Amino acid sequence: MGTRLKQRGDAVLAAAIVMIAVQLVWKFDLVRRTYFRQDDFTFIARGLERELSWDYLMRVDYGHLMPGPFAIQWAMGRLGVYNDVLAHAVTIGLLAGAGLALLRLLNLLFGPRPAILVPLAFYLLTPLTISSLSWWAVVIETLPFQIALPMALSSQVLYARTGRFRHALATAGWTVFAMAFFVKAPFILLLAFVLTVGWFPRARRLPAWILYAGVIAVYAVIFFRQFFTSVQLTNDTVRPALPDPVVALSFAWKLLSAALVPAALGGPWRWHPITEDYAIAAVPPAAAWAALGVAVVAVAVSVIYRRRAWLAWLTLLAYFALADVVPVMIGRVVQLGPDLGGSELRYVSPTAVVLAVAIGLAFIPLRGEERPWLRGRPRLTGLRHAWIPLAAGVAAGSVWSVAAYTRLPLGDHVKSYVETGRLALQRAPERAVILDTHVPDKVVAPFFFYDYALASKVLGPIAPRPVTWTRRLTGPLPNPLVFDPEGRLRPVNIEGLTIPQRGGCTPVSAQEVRFPLPLPMPDGEWTVQVGYLNPTAATLAVRVGGGQAVTVQAGKDFGWTFATVRGSGGELGIRTVDGRTACVGEIKAGVPRPARNATPTPLQPVSP
Repeated sequence: MGTRLKQRGDAVLAAAIVMIAVQLVWKFDLVRRTYFRQDDFTFIARGLERELSWDYLMRVDYGHLMPGPFAIQWAMGRLGVYNDVLAHAVTIGLLAGAGLALLRLLNLLFGPRPAILVPLAFYLLTPLTISSLSWWAVVIETLPFQIALPMALSSQVLYARTGRFRHALATAGWTVFAMAFFVKAPFILLLAFVLTVGWFPRARRLPAWILYAGVIAVYAVIFFRQFFTSVQLTNDTVRPALPDPVVALSFAWKLLSAALVPAALGGPWRWHPITEDYAIAAVPPAAAWAALGVAVVAVAVSVIYRRRAWLAWLTLLAYFALADVVPVMIGRVVQLGPDLGGSELRYVSPTAVVLAVAIGLAFIPLRGEERPWLRGRPRLTGLRHAWIPLAAGVAAGSVWSVAAYTRLPLGDHVKSYVETGRLALQRAPERAVILDTHVPDKVVAPFFFYDYALASKVLGPIAPRPVTWTRRLTGPLPNPLVFDPEGRLRPVNIEGLTIPQRGGCTPVSAQEVRFPLPLPMPDGEWTVQVGYLNPTAATLAVRVGGGQAVTVQAGKDFGWTFATVRGSGGELGIRTVDGRTACVGEIKAGVPRPARNATPTPLQPVSP
């Protein structure tokens, strides 16, 4: 009998490992098409700018203390900058680790019985984690957490069963590891507490609780000190505030009803792209209500028949409220709004591990558990196979939802922009001057990332040789260049008003010459391009309307010089400030843009 049980257990574990391997092959089709996005570029640029120091690692970024991801981004900047092949390999490795860690926990809790394949399959298939896999910054935050959580709980189970303190140390160690990556890590120890009290009530626990309380206390001191002192991209510190109660409740309900529950049952079935490389859940309202109904029935059945199933679901709900809702409610829901924030699956993606464990605790007896059923096993005969069609439906919906997400462009367009920019910089002339403008929103949104959305921050690190970046055109620049929306370099053209000169050029001396503009210019910052044909070099003072004059150099012979001025009005004034005489040719005033009719470098964008 023992041999047969061992063989069955080996077969179950072998099947589980095969399931994990198949999942990796399946999800690799998604992962291989992802690329860096949005704050990935910001984090890599910050890593390149700084040493691997305490201040760099321990900066709290809008509520996230994550020295582990910062260290990885620091290394990524020195291992090819945008090395997506390395990122994909790390992602698949972390996915494998998370699956194996959950398998270990399920095996320790319930034994190697076929039933453990159900919560494992849920975790491997669930769309809850899919959008997170398409964002590198989220991957290196959440996947280490999804490894550490089941490993810490596994050690806690061993501690509860054996009383050996080294297992409690391992639980604390895995939690500290998770704390280096994800702000939700302290909740691991709270889950360990509930698991022990609820399912191992006779276990020795006081020494472990003292240890765990100490770990949380130290983390809290470090976190809140850094939280209130870290300088954000807005050059200020965080000022947390609670949102309006109506907004908070609306967000919590939306995140539960339109994200967590539907995705747990195979949803969201439809996605709403918010950029070309990312999407949020777009659950049809009828499907959301149906999912809530199915969830209520499943919970009710488990509570009726399974001892302490209510505690498993209550723990899941408490974790959802404290770990998923509260941090976003304090930090970002005001900016995102309850509808957008409540449809964001990445806020609940790590909850997939907790949900898988809750499913196991609510339906499967623990190894060696006495009296696991409230109403006796015979009563379950009629329900023994009822879960099969539900599981099949959830699996089919999960495959459908993941396939729908995979059909998005994902990282194709962003990678095309970056690789086109890389080729353009390779072919740029020596000592090229490039106007430093913001990259397209699809790459890095200036609204959120400010100067880290500039081309010098995004494309500068992959330039094969030094180039000169300038935020404003000033002085005599022979051939300034600028990136177009596709990542190609084009000559700069000043789009706006043109003042042609009859007879070649107009002499200008210390007495200001006023050039009427074809149309009045509204108040703003304008770039003025002044052509010249000078007998000697001169210094010009240029103004628009009643604005302050800006001095720029103008060289000898033929050329042009640029001045960035602020003002408004219907005329442009130019004079010399060194007593010399200059001869001014065509003048343009407006905004610098990529020249549409000029030949770009390269001729065509690079295909991803």
